[in-house]
Amino acid sequence: MMRTLRLSLRFVVPLALALFVLALLVVPLVDALTMKWFVRDVEIRSGLVADSVQALIAAPLAAGDLPAIRERLERTTRDDRLEALALCTDDGTMMVHTSAWPASLGCQVGPAIATAPRGLIEGRLHVTAKPLAQGDRSLGTLLVAHDMNFVRRRSADARTWVIGVFLLTGLIVTAITVLMAHLSLRGWIASVRDMLRAEMSRASPAAPALAPAPAPEMTPLLGDLRDMLRDIESERRLHDDTTLQWTPHTLRTLLREQLSGDEIIVVSNREPYIHETGPDGPVVRRPASGLVTAVEPVMRACSGTWIAHGSGSADRETVDARDRVGVPPRNPSYTLRRVWLTEAEEAGYYYGFSNEGLWPLCHIAHVRPVFRSADWEQYRLVNRRFADAVVAEAKTEDPVVLVQDYHFALVPRYVREQLPKATIIVFWHIPWPNPESFGICPWKREILEGLLGSDILGFHTRYHCKNFLETVDRFLEARIEHESSTITVAGQPTRVEAYPISIAWPDPPASETPPAERVAAARAALRERWELPESHCIALGVDRLDYTKGIIERLRAVERLLELHPEWIGRFTLIQIAAPSRAALDEYQRFQAQVRELAAHIDERFGGNGPPPVRLLVEHHDSESVQAHYRGCDVCVVTSLHDGMNLVAKEFIGARDDERGVLVLSQFAGAARELHEALIVNPYHIDQVAEALHAALTMPEAEQQARMHSMRQLVREFNVYRWAGRMLLDAGRLRRRARLHARLGETDTAPKT
Repeated sequence: MMRTLRLSLRFVVPLALALFVLALLVVPLVDALTMKWFVRDVEIRSGLVADSVQALIAAPLAAGDLPAIRERLERTTRDDRLEALALCTDDGTMMVHTSAWPASLGCQVGPAIATAPRGLIEGRLHVTAKPLAQGDRSLGTLLVAHDMNFVRRRSADARTWVIGVFLLTGLIVTAITVLMAHLSLRGWIASVRDMLRAEMSRASPAAPALAPAPAPEMTPLLGDLRDMLRDIESERRLHDDTTLQWTPHTLRTLLREQLSGDEIIVVSNREPYIHETGPDGPVVRRPASGLVTAVEPVMRACSGTWIAHGSGSADRETVDARDRVGVPPRNPSYTLRRVWLTEAEEAGYYYGFSNEGLWPLCHIAHVRPVFRSADWEQYRLVNRRFADAVVAEAKTEDPVVLVQDYHFALVPRYVREQLPKATIIVFWHIPWPNPESFGICPWKREILEGLLGSDILGFHTRYHCKNFLETVDRFLEARIEHESSTITVAGQPTRVEAYPISIAWPDPPASETPPAERVAAARAALRERWELPESHCIALGVDRLDYTKGIIERLRAVERLLELHPEWIGRFTLIQIAAPSRAALDEYQRFQAQVRELAAHIDERFGGNGPPPVRLLVEHHDSESVQAHYRGCDVCVVTSLHDGMNLVAKEFIGARDDERGVLVLSQFAGAARELHEALIVNPYHIDQVAEALHAALTMPEAEQQARMHSMRQLVREFNVYRWAGRMLLDAGRLRRRARLHARLGETDTAPKT
């Protein structure tokens, strides 16, 4: 009410002032015009009186009968407005006058009257001189005096009416102006709200399926509003990136500020803690996983729930009746909910559709994807089971759900059906192929529709985001806004964004030993462990034994290096750590056999009596062992044929606090889009990789330091906590938009006051 009154006064006060000034100007003008009109009327009446008097006094005047003339003049002045009459000779002598004639006037007003264009006003009287004549003979001058009080009375009445009309007109105009202004303001506010709803409908789950179209007159502002909102969001993101130092503490602080009190649920295939059967009971093992490293601080801060496949041999023994267990074991701060799968379900969902179908399809690694209807049914079944677990674990109607990786492409849609207000974030950890390649999948529409049940869909690189947008454009009916990277299907907007994953930057070592000395000790220990000479050069590969990692191409590049530069024979060894992976699949068994055969061939050809050029380690290594290899090697080789990011490259950089060592990196790994100081290679071009290895082995220390220093700064700043925080910040903004939209809706439906 007060707001309406204030807005009304903004129009009323200026309008009232304008009307007041106008009245000051108009009233004198009205008075002058009124006087002019009445004087003209009196002049006309005076002429009529003179004509009447001339007829009445013609005979008495000829006879010189002055009493008769006076009597007739008195009779004429009975008119209320006619005050007095006087008859004067031509020389100004008073001949006769009525009793009311003012003695002060006499006939001396005659000359003044004669020269006045409209008679003469003396006090309250208006005197007019009218010559009387009979033929050519002058009879004298008749002075006619009218009482002008009636003019003043009528002028006052006219002034009152004029002021009244102005006041009434002002009130009417003010009322109309205020009403129109109020209606216009409401219309503008409604139009702005419509535009805000239209924008929020692309990014908020609480927005209506069909946002109202803005008014036509607001359409030119829509583009400006979108630009402004994008600029604000870009500035916020830039501010966050430049002012925040991303650490676990920062992540927890942001969680409290941006998602205060909000429930967070994580869904992943791999669990953060695995219970294995040991000789003295269950033993807890934490898998080496960038995902676990990134998301654990979030879960500890919010006491949320992590839903994962229970794959440990002692997992069932450690959960309660609802398949839950508190983790971390020594100081539980969040809940791990385990989902159990039968062998048939795991074979179809995990080994079948996920790793024989989606994995080769997305990596385009020249391995034919295998799609079986039975695998698809198991994939759907398991995705539905995990979605049901999310709904069962949700304590609120709008939790934040983080769905991880390609194992759960259908979970977002399933969760959305049961929790429409949830904020769902999906991160796709592997590449997204081009539309032509993805079109191979028989259930491509179901996969896309499942992913588009999310609010945010994250990839490692902009290139993968672009591929996804083009894929949706090819296979679905959807509204795609490339400027905001938003896809809307059936009223559900999904923002497609790049969130490059990274590593947790290592803590400073407890010892005060200088980095160079620590690395020198690691070099010596590594060479002693593998019985290599002190001056021997070592290249390192760390991968799962997977055909997408380019291990075959890496071995062939080593063989080519020794062919092109035989001086390295006996002075160089590639240590290839190849952790066994998915050994139950025939394709992986064949690939492992190929790797072993090629490594043996190279060792036989160039080994001779010296150290072998390839040392293949098909076994699991713990984190400490891998870190020791990173510090002790000269070159780290990453030759992925296609990779979402590949954290090996960043782990190597994080381990080299001596700022030495060289990274040879595949152009097809997502990390190549960030680590420009690495030696970027095409792994299919064997000679190029061989020459890059030679360049790395012969690179001066000054150049190594310059390159490594730059890459370490980038990885330190863009670490894994930034990856998680970036998604949570965006989720927080989406939730604030949803709440703003809810408030706008409440305002529209609230009673007007």
